[in-house]
Amino acid sequence: MAAAALLALALAATGCAADEVKKPDAQAPTPALQPYYSQKLDWSDCGDGFQCSRAEVPLDYSAPSGEKIGISVIRLPATGKRIGSLLINPGGPGGSGVDYARAARSVLSEKVRSRFDVIGFDPRGVGESSPVRCMSGTDLDAYVSLDASPDTPAEVTALEEGSKAFAAACGAKAARLLPFVGTADAARDMDVLRGVLGDSGLTYLGKSYGTHLGAVYADLFPKKVRALVLDGAVDPSVPALKSNETQAVGFEVALKAFLEDCFEDGACPFSSRTVEGAMDELGDLLKKADEHPLKNTLGDGRVINESWAVLGVVTPLYEREAWPVLREALGSAFNGDGTDLLRMADLMLDRKPDGSYSNQTESNMAINCVDHPYPKDPAAYAEGAAEAAKAAPHFGNFVMWGSLPCAYWPVAAKGADKKLTADGAPPIVVVGTSRDPATPYEWAEGLASQLSSGVLLGYDGDGHTAYGSGSNCVDKAVDDYLISLKAPKTGTMCPKVT
Repeated sequence: MAAAALLALALAATGCAADEVKKPDAQAPTPALQPYYSQKLDWSDCGDGFQCSRAEVPLDYSAPSGEKIGISVIRLPATGKRIGSLLINPGGPGGSGVDYARAARSVLSEKVRSRFDVIGFDPRGVGESSPVRCMSGTDLDAYVSLDASPDTPAEVTALEEGSKAFAAACGAKAARLLPFVGTADAARDMDVLRGVLGDSGLTYLGKSYGTHLGAVYADLFPKKVRALVLDGAVDPSVPALKSNETQAVGFEVALKAFLEDCFEDGACPFSSRTVEGAMDELGDLLKKADEHPLKNTLGDGRVINESWAVLGVVTPLYEREAWPVLREALGSAFNGDGTDLLRMADLMLDRKPDGSYSNQTESNMAINCVDHPYPKDPAAYAEGAAEAAKAAPHFGNFVMWGSLPCAYWPVAAKGADKKLTADGAPPIVVVGTSRDPATPYEWAEGLASQLSSGVLLGYDGDGHTAYGSGSNCVDKAVDDYLISLKAPKTGTMCPKVT
């Protein structure tokens, strides 16, 4: 058989066009890192068309010949004419990229899955990648149950002591990992994966915190960017406690949108039909749960106090499709039963029916505390909570006090709250949703303006993140960019889906 025919047959077998074949770029940034970039992944079948493997990376990038850790990786091969690999991250921090990739057929378009191997990975410290583990399920139940809207000095003391205990438990059980779970190290891991997978440039879709991971990658490796979509953007320049306040306001905005939608349904459980009146009713419900816990029919002994109830309200605000569930749960809560709110809180925390937790809560705290220079004085959190409660009366206290363990964290923060510019990178698409509860639209504007090649794509919608949420406008713009590198015009605002 002629050489040309052999080449054509090989390309057909791999789904690659001749003009798309690229020499793998496994060149490491430094010679000491070359063994990591040159490693070969041993893929094995792990069900439903997926393949799994583990990649080795250094625990400490400043000492690459030292201890190694494993990064859990999963792949769904491209179904058509392959361009390369698409790495995806669901956010958190603490969300499992392996679990997220398992849902690739629903979170990515068929067009994108045709052209890319979908690659999910658990960032270091998360899931199956050397996870940070600190507390038992029972201890985490007790931590979550702390009154995060303290009304008395005794409740403040209890919150401080509980936060100290959380930090101390992580220091006792995960001291080796804690200094090295920050986003900058995870971004370096992504570049190892890029090289090992044979891509000359990174193609990436990051949502929520995943946008921060992507932006840090671009700032560290601007010449290794092919296409980055940062959906539900985090503004890296906003100080940590100010970020908490802004996020609390975002949940308040989403709550108002939920109420306006609720009033259109005859089963809406609020007696008032004004946003202001319904806001007051919800505030009264949460205050009641603080004083007299709601009924729990799960039989697990947990007391559904204000903290659990707030988590139960927050969770369905992330997706407009979950609003009917929130409406029903609030109807039950107004009648004294908080079980449905508790179930939704468990979804947020990834708490299992047997009382165990994934390591999402612990890794979230560990990554945040090493990424941001949080204040060490608890008084700063009290002052921040007072201000946040004015702007976001239902959520301000909870979001602000939730970071208190970082005041006692056993290792110093390595990150800084600063602008990321990624000078020299090709266009990077930043997506923001106008009424996003967790990552307000202003953060997308901020990140897009900071990145030297940032392109802002907006969506006039509700819920957390935009791609795959039902907007054909957003989906087409993202797909065209990922596949053909055709970025939308910056400032494009996709219309609300009705």
